[in-house]
Amino acid sequence: MVELLPSILSADFAHLADQVAAAERGGGTVIHVDVMDGHFVPNITLGPPVVKSLRKVTKLPLDCHLMIENPDEYIPAFAEAGANWVSVHYEVCRHLHRSLQLIDRHGMKPGVVLNPATRVDLIVDILPMVHHVLVMSVNPGFGGQEFIPFALNKIRRLAELRQEMGLAFRIEVDGGVAHDTVAQVVQAGAELLVAGNAVFGKGSPERNARELLKAARKAAGEKESVIRKLAAGSGRRRRSNEVV
Repeated sequence: MVELLPSILSADFAHLADQVAAAERGGGTVIHVDVMDGHFVPNITLGPPVVKSLRKVTKLPLDCHLMIENPDEYIPAFAEAGANWVSVHYEVCRHLHRSLQLIDRHGMKPGVVLNPATRVDLIVDILPMVHHVLVMSVNPGFGGQEFIPFALNKIRRLAELRQEMGLAFRIEVDGGVAHDTVAQVVQAGAELLVAGNAVFGKGSPERNARELLKAARKAAGEKESVIRKLAAGSGRRRRSNEVV
């Protein structure tokens, strides 16, 4: 199922609780929290205290994307603050397997993140460990960037690997997800759609979220229709060959 994950990076922090509530009314099912340290990425955002405050105003899962050096040092603090999902970058973890185990041991769902220049096949061995894989479709650090098109190939590759390996991890995408890109993202295989500027940038977050989710689910429906037609055509060809 396609889900919308409103990213509070683009929200109005003076009215954060109201903004989160509006995005939830619009269909958001998970709140995405971008954590940046000014070292791994060129920006500083927020940490466990804000997550703890968010936990008080929403029952939705909190998806914490750690764009930080030494994430293992902070994983316990995010667990204590009330995070539900935590994802760490392949590029920063010296011992990725250990980091994912640490997240799991603290009762949170582990995820791994890939920067635009990182190949999917580098994480094949740890795919059985993760709840989700987050594909960055912009270079991390700032909101409002343009979508990088070759991210679609990475989403497709993950969908192929998931089927080949018989796994159930979910595919998340973050960066430039908006009305002009959401259909491509969904049709490539992503189900968890992080959107910040498209939800909180202008106008009503509730309306923006609802319209973006509607477009995403329409694309998902069109994809399913194509798959069913292809399957039906394949079945007819098999029956025809059997008759011959």
